Amino acid sequence: MNAQQFVSHWLELKAELLEAFLGKQSKSEVAIQIQRLELEPQQSELLRAAVDGMLRDTMYTLLLGLDGAASIGRDQRPYTITDEDGNVISKCGELEAEAWRQLHGGSQ
Repeated sequence: MNAQQFVSHWLELKAELLEAFLGKQSKSEVAIQIQRLELEPQQSELLRAAVDGMLRDTMYTLLLGLDGAASIGRDQRPYTITDEDGNVISKCGELEAEAWRQLHGGSQ
């Protein structure tokens, strides 16, 4: 796995979370709370866009935190990400550009 694949897994997770939170058939606690709001279709679309943006920005910030380009809490330092076998997935600086490309749709 490399930085591109690593970020793509986060993108897949974002889609899964969005469906868990806002899917019509979802039984997650968040989905149930949102269903209780009984939103009109237009309001549901606006909420989906807002939640999608929150997930995108949160994941982008977390990936930058792992890359050393942003702080996680009060601590800012680069991390080397490896798989279970010790193979390097990402070294400092590799995630930032890839995260921007995949989560924001372009080059930085």
